[in-house]
Amino acid sequence: MATGVKRAFKYRFYPTDAQAAELSRTFGCVRKVYNMALAARTEAWARQERVNYNQTSALLTAWKKTEELAYLNEVSSVPLQQALRHLQSAFANFFAQRAKYPRFKAKKTSRASAEYTSSAFRFRDGRLTLAKMAAPLDIVWSRPLPDNATPTTVTVSRDSAGRWYVSLLCEDRYVKPLTAVDRAVGIDVGLNHLLTLSTGEKITNPRHERRDRERLAKAQRELSRKAKGEGANRRKARREVAKIHARIADRRRDVLHKLTTRLVRENQTLVIEDLTVRNMVKNRSLARAISDAAWSQFRSMLEYKADWYGRQVVAVDRFFPSSKLCSTCGSLAEAMPLHVRTWTCGSCGTAHDRDVNAANNLLAAGLAVSVCGAGVRPQRRTPGGQSTMKQKTPRREP
Repeated sequence: MATGVKRAFKYRFYPTDAQAAELSRTFGCVRKVYNMALAARTEAWARQERVNYNQTSALLTAWKKTEELAYLNEVSSVPLQQALRHLQSAFANFFAQRAKYPRFKAKKTSRASAEYTSSAFRFRDGRLTLAKMAAPLDIVWSRPLPDNATPTTVTVSRDSAGRWYVSLLCEDRYVKPLTAVDRAVGIDVGLNHLLTLSTGEKITNPRHERRDRERLAKAQRELSRKAKGEGANRRKARREVAKIHARIADRRRDVLHKLTTRLVRENQTLVIEDLTVRNMVKNRSLARAISDAAWSQFRSMLEYKADWYGRQVVAVDRFFPSSKLCSTCGSLAEAMPLHVRTWTCGSCGTAHDRDVNAANNLLAAGLAVSVCGAGVRPQRRTPGGQSTMKQKTPRREP
């Protein structure tokens, strides 16, 4: 059980014009080095050769000595080396079949960021100064760092809305397992209600994107009218669209953080359904609503917080018929279309709320696998024997 975790503390800051220019150059150089190294490794792969991090590092040294790429010497070398390490990790994930083949970074769509290790920044008395900069960053300390915490890496980024952020990775020794409680909950995600708990509680879906849909559509229409290219008017219109998207994402993230923290604190075991959201969003009728509900983000937050605080997350097999199965007698209904929100069991006559019934079935299946383990494949027609899967929550460093 972890007694402390690595946590990233993210803050907004307001750079001076000189700092913004320096960081923008650094972002561009990081993107350039990443793309050149990826191209070199791809060409080598076509020749059936393998190129590792050390070889790309030697290439970077050679690139800096050329007249064409001499500008790479104007920025700190640490973010450039970190870009090569990130590329190495991307290839490691690809070869381990955890990710797709690495893609080139585009100026307009890729995240603008640079990572500094401890040799490239100075953190003293709450003031952070990066390499190649004379003055510290003007950071808004919205929350304190853990006592005696020393950042090991610092990541500076700029989002599409033009906001600047700095993320400090620290060891947080105050994150410890919570006192065990004798409570478990089944959680059924949905669209009419974001979450339905086995206790009968239903949590309203905030529908953040729908609330700002009119403003977003208007801003997107304004953007579509601007002449294509790098004009100032088009950049300004693109920034307005990005600000609305950022507002939606910020509110959604805030709600999910509050919900997951509350659920993890109140319950020892949390049972969810192992949904394949990437396939579900292929349904054009529901894709927008599913994306706005952010089920994958909810699960990710729930898993790493459960790992932090000594809780258990159990994911029930996606083929488990939680909605069609009567939680009272165990009989299985023939069909259960999405528009049916309440139904009555033909065997025992129990009236069910679809979502509450599903949450109760998930809880029962999750508790069964916690005690006995799972090894039975899902049965579609008969009650009992449904496959469940204990979700091993990996250690996460946000």
